[in-house]
Amino acid sequence: MRDLTFTGEIWYWRGPAPYYFVTVPDEESAYLEAESAFVSYGWGMIPVTAQINDTAWETSLFPKDGAYIVPLKTAVRRAQNLDDGDTPTLHLRIRT
Repeated sequence: MRDLTFTGEIWYWRGPAPYYFVTVPDEESAYLEAESAFVSYGWGMIPVTAQINDTAWETSLFPKDGAYIVPLKTAVRRAQNLDDGDTPTLHLRIRT
């Protein structure tokens, strides 16, 4: 399995539990979909270690609309001074 690095726009979801996400681009999402059978723990969720600059955290990618989305914890956004509409570069490492 390879690590993934990409840049994406932060977007806000107001749902019952509001959260911020970055959508994984199509090419990287296709790779994740191919690997999901080996690493998903259910519902298509893929455990990863994510990193923006010097801030790393463990999370799981969610499948959504044919792609995957990365949830951004509040602590991560604050540490990196990020908000809705910003476009950080993310590094993902799949956890097996």
